[in-house]
This record gives sequence, C-alpha cells and structure tokens, in this order.
Amino acid sequence: MRSFVHTASPSRVLFGAGTVRQVAAEADRLGASRVLLLSSPPLEKYAARLRDVLGGLLVAEFDGAAMHTPVEVTERALDVVRDHRVDCLVAIGGGSTTGLAKALAVRTDLPQVIVPTTYAGSEVTPVLGETEDGRKVTRSSPAILPETVVYDVDLTLGLPATMSITSGVNALAHAVEALYSPDADPVIDAMALEAVAAIARSLPAVHDDPSDAEARAELLKAAWLAGTCLGAVGMGLHHKLCHTLGGTFGLPHAETHTVVLPHVMAYNAPAAADAMERIARALGVPDAPTGVFDLVRRVGGPTSLRDLGMAEGDLDRAVEPAASQPYPNPRELSRDGIADLLRDAWEGRRPTGAAPSVPDLSALTDEVVASFDGYADPRGRELLTDLVRTLHGYAIRNDLTPPEWQRAIGFLTEAGHITTGTRQEFILLSDTLGVSSVVDALANSRTPDTTSSAILGPFYVAGPPAAEHGSDIAGGLSGTPLWSDIRVTGPEGKPVAEAVVDVWQSNEDGFYDVQLPDLEGPVLRARFTTDAGGRLTFWSILPSEYPIPDDGPVGRMLSAVGRHPYRAPHLHFLINAPGYQPLVTQLFVRGGAYLDGAPGQRDAVFGVKDDLITDFTPRTGPTPDGRPVDGEWRLLDFTFRIARLAR
Repeated sequence: MRSFVHTASPSRVLFGAGTVRQVAAEADRLGASRVLLLSSPPLEKYAARLRDVLGGLLVAEFDGAAMHTPVEVTERALDVVRDHRVDCLVAIGGGSTTGLAKALAVRTDLPQVIVPTTYAGSEVTPVLGETEDGRKVTRSSPAILPETVVYDVDLTLGLPATMSITSGVNALAHAVEALYSPDADPVIDAMALEAVAAIARSLPAVHDDPSDAEARAELLKAAWLAGTCLGAVGMGLHHKLCHTLGGTFGLPHAETHTVVLPHVMAYNAPAAADAMERIARALGVPDAPTGVFDLVRRVGGPTSLRDLGMAEGDLDRAVEPAASQPYPNPRELSRDGIADLLRDAWEGRRPTGAAPSVPDLSALTDEVVASFDGYADPRGRELLTDLVRTLHGYAIRNDLTPPEWQRAIGFLTEAGHITTGTRQEFILLSDTLGVSSVVDALANSRTPDTTSSAILGPFYVAGPPAAEHGSDIAGGLSGTPLWSDIRVTGPEGKPVAEAVVDVWQSNEDGFYDVQLPDLEGPVLRARFTTDAGGRLTFWSILPSEYPIPDDGPVGRMLSAVGRHPYRAPHLHFLINAPGYQPLVTQLFVRGGAYLDGAPGQRDAVFGVKDDLITDFTPRTGPTPDGRPVDGEWRLLDFTFRIARLAR
C-alpha cells in the first residue's frame, strides 16, 4: 500500500485569454490600494498594459528584476516598497520578476499577484532561490507562495520561440522530478504526467508555429500543472545542479535546465525505473532520457553546457556543491557519477537509452501528424493526432513485431466479418475492454443529481414497437412475471410527460430476441411514452444473467485471459424527452449473479454501477393491475431523474 500526505495549494489561479484585464480586480480583492509593479526592461510593453489596468492603484514601479534573484537587487526594491508604503506586489514576466516578488513578500508579508509571460512555473510554488556572493540558496515557506496567479495566453504569443522552448523544458523538469520524488502522491503523479504529455504535444507545435494560440494555451496549462508539482514535493539532483550552475557560474536559468535535464534523467533512471517508464509513455517514446533529449533537439533547444558559455575548467568546481549536501534523489549521489553527467552535458552527448536498439521514429510520427493539417475540423484533427501518437507510442514501447501486428489486424478483420445488422462484434470489443464504460462516464458523470448512465450494449434495435401502458412485452415467453412501475422526472423531481422510453431485455435463458431466429417479431422490447405524471407501467419477465456472444474473436480473447463472458441480469432503458439530455442506462437485479467478485469475474463489460442495482421485489397474491398470477411475481418500482439540456 502506498502511503502519502497531500496538501492542496491555496493559490488562486485565473486562466484564459485577456485575463490581464482582471489584475486590478484581483489586487482589490486582496485589499490593495498601493501597488508596486515589478518588471524588467524587456517587458516594458506588457508593463505598460498593466499600468493602464491598475490605474489609480499603482503607486510605484521597479523594473530591475534580474536572473537568479540577486539579494542586492531585492534590497533596492525594498527601498521602493518602504518609500511608497506599498501594500501589494504585482509582478509581470518570467522567473526573474516572480523571484523578486517572492523575495520581497517573504521579507514584508505583502500579498502577490503574479502575471507570468513564460512557462517557468515558479509562480505557483512556495520556493525561492536567491543569489548572494556567487552562491544560490533555495528556501521554501508558505509566506513565499503568491496569493494569486493570472495566466493570460495572449501574453505568451509574443514570447520568442527560443525562449518558449527553454522555458517549456524548464517546466518539463518540474514534472519529471516530481514523479520520482519521495513526497509525490497520486494527485501529483496525475498532474505531472498530464504536464509531460501536454508539453510533448505543444512544444513542437509552438516551435513550428509560434502564433498557434491553442498550442500556447496547452503549454501554459502544462507549465501551471508542472509548477504546482514543483511546489508540492521536494526537488532532486536536477534542480540542485541547475541552481549551482546558474548561481555560481552565471549560466542562463531556463537554458541550463534544458541542457541538464536528459542527463540527470539518465543518471537517475536505474533507481527510478517506474517513473521513467511512465514518463516514456507520456512522451510516446521507448526511453525517457533519450526521448527528452530528442525532443529538445527536435525543437532547436540547446543541448550543450559548452554552448551556454561554461568553461571546461569549471566542470570539477560544479561537482562539489552538487554532491556535498544531502537532498532527496532516487539514486545515491557520487562525485564520479555527477562528474560524468556534467561532462556529457557539457559536450552535448545524447544519453545512452535503455532501449538503444529502437530507432528514433519521432520524425515519422511527426510527418503522419502533419498530414492532418488540412483537416478543417479542429476536434477531428486533435483526435486523429492523439490517436496516431498513442498507437505509435504503443508499438514502440512494446517493440511490436510484424507477426504480432498481423495478428491484431487479423483480429479486427474477423470482427468485421462476423458483424451483422444484429451482431456487433466491435461494440462487444469496446465493451469488454472497458472503453464503452470510459466514454459513458466521461460523457454522463457530470450531473450528480440525475440517474447514472450505462452502456448501450450490442442488442439495441432502433424503432422498437410502441406499446400501451400495462401491456405485456414478453410475448408469451416463459419466466417469472415482472411488473415495472417507472417514473421519469427532472433533476428537481418534477414529472416529465411525453418522455419516450425504449425498453429491452433478455429472456429467462439469457437470450435477446435478435439471437432467436425462430421468434416472429420483436419481443421483450418496446417503446413507451410517459403520461402526464411522468409514469409508465408494463409487464415483462425477470431478466437473467447471460453470456455475450463468445463464438467470435472477442470470446476467444476473454477465454485466453481467463475471463467469463457473462453479464449481470438487467433491464435496458433509453429515455428521450424534449429539453432533456438523453439517458441510456440499465437497472440491475439486486442479488443477481456477477455483481460482485474479483476483477474479471464481475460483469463482463464493466457496466455495473452501485446506484443502478435495485430491488426486483418478490411478491405473491394480487397484482397492481389485477392480472391473475399463480405463484411469485416481481415488482420493479423505480424513478429515473434526467438532466436538462444545457442552455
């Protein structure tokens, strides 16, 4: 069992386009009346916009923010704070202005509003790195964490591509180190992996077209996620090395992160195999360290400390501070190991991958993805792009062989051949792999006050025969009689009249009518319309557990993995009403087979939800409509709550 402690960040985050216009309101929300605007000369254009936005709240400016947050710069800015009786800090820019705001806040306890223009991510961390006398010291405190962060995608559109690349890889470093941190937890893992995948998608897109607002937005969101990871866990060797190289040797911050990251990953890989495997999957590559190096090279980022201006003679000097102090890192630190790492980074060598026999196929994947550029539907283009990257990544990670791929093609071909108008093998495949349930949950789990949805299944037939209330849809088939008294309401409980309700089910042997060629016409399926009270009633028979068709490729797959083909007993419902979202769902017989058990031994298509398990109550004696029944009959009394259409 994995134990963890998770603390949620208290920062307020605004994300969108044009959100810089809300900065004054955010400062006012913090009780500000005397704002100091922090920037640097290259940011004058953006600072001018904030001057206009802040209006009378602005009492002073300081445009001397510097890389690595020198203490002497902070002291000069403190004089401005005191002279103008500042009560709030607003910073616009990258890590330098954010670092200055943090340095001032930790000394004065002033609230901060940060407006990032890069992908640094430090704006959502309680971490501050300051440089004094050529040495960079890092500390962490809740007082350092900015109160509000305003992400405006429009402000990143003018960021040069080269700076975008290095800033984006800097964000990637936060996510990577979070995944092998001892402080990580499931929330951080999910955020970090999403950040890695998003950066892998968006960084090449920004490189190819710096004006691509959607790619910029995805990269900025990833930077926020990665920065949040950085703020929640302790960082390891990578960040320690980069702080040493920046603070001691004056190397540029983001560029140093970009060069060093793949080499630190290669160093830590033997002790962090699980993290590296997850990162590789998120990147869509067979090996994480080489995958990051290749990504940097693909987008034209720096790959050598030598090219950043580091002297070869300084390599030995950089080893000692990185190895001298203990800090969390998955692999034990050794001076020789760090020296080799720095030498590789200085020379710009590609790390030796865990799977050197696998060729770099990223260019092929990129070419296939680029072939979709002419697709006019943005959503369709997005889905195809991710599908190709996922499929290529799957093939690469598993070192797929031609016979294995041909076997997969044969499986799909056979599924197509066996599919008919009444037998849908592809739906069975989707159901048994849980994909149908995933899509169902994504589409229908966002209305908690309504009845849960469930998968449609392969036996629905459009246009079932209309039936009167109280009629018997069993068509004379044997089985325990079942009286269903159904109500349909809106989320607040108001009856929904004229709702069209399709019902279908199996017989007592577990077969649907479409599986029984000797039957004449539809049975155990019908269409009802609710009355003014939102009600409908009908007779049928108690449904039974049944096997999904297992005489085709899906059945052989289940057999091969030791899974049964049975579904728990249930009734299907499809409800449509004007002004309401359609509801596809099922009601399961409480106490029925295949509702419980080990994974793979429950319902074969993962379709059971707890709130859809209900009583089919045993009864004897008089029936609701006076129909004579000898022996036991069952009563289903259920109210469906359906969601209104969004306006």
